Amino acid sequence: MSLNHQNLSQNFILFCIEQQVLKFGEFKTKAGRLSPYFFNAGLFSDGDSLLKLGEFYANSIEKSGIAFDMLFGPAYKGIPLAASIAIAFAKRGRNLPYAYNRKEAKDHGEGGSVVGAPLEGKVLIVDDVISAGTSVRESVELIQAHGAIASGVSIALDRQEKGLGELSAVQEVEQKNALPVVSIAQLNDLLAHIESNDELAQHLHAVSSYQKRYCVKTLKTT
Repeated sequence: MSLNHQNLSQNFILFCIEQQVLKFGEFKTKAGRLSPYFFNAGLFSDGDSLLKLGEFYANSIEKSGIAFDMLFGPAYKGIPLAASIAIAFAKRGRNLPYAYNRKEAKDHGEGGSVVGAPLEGKVLIVDDVISAGTSVRESVELIQAHGAIASGVSIALDRQEKGLGELSAVQEVEQKNALPVVSIAQLNDLLAHIESNDELAQHLHAVSSYQKRYCVKTLKTT
């Protein structure tokens, strides 16, 4: 499945809505904001949806041009994401190692805080969204502690919400960690989908108002 950015992002938004991973209503975010939509990657909870999700990520990652040797998925949502993306790449002939961390280091058996392949070379961090950037910062620190290099971050949806200042949370992560962040879709893409879909038209005002109040409007580069 090879798609240009517009098709990739719009197909992904449609996929998320069909899977009820992306819902509309009134939801309170971690920042205490009332959001008119909610994205919950934890609802990709069966084999078929994870298989398709991995393909979307793989397409987005390939298009980004980020160089990497392996995948790292921070616990907990990053774990199935890393596995599904590794499977998607294996289907394309690239057998990637992947690893993930434990929330608490294991003091018996093999021990340690990392499970899976050794952290080596250039490591691509995969997660669902970026809120405060804590998960990325901790992942970078862990990767560096093992002598490897974090080469980028891949996420599903960039909500484009402002962080501590005028930059978005994603832009802050890019700036603070000197890492590129690539997303399958952005809030801009969601708005475009709503505008082109009569069944979702009722949500346009709420999502657009939320964007104007809390988000940056940086367009996806190609």
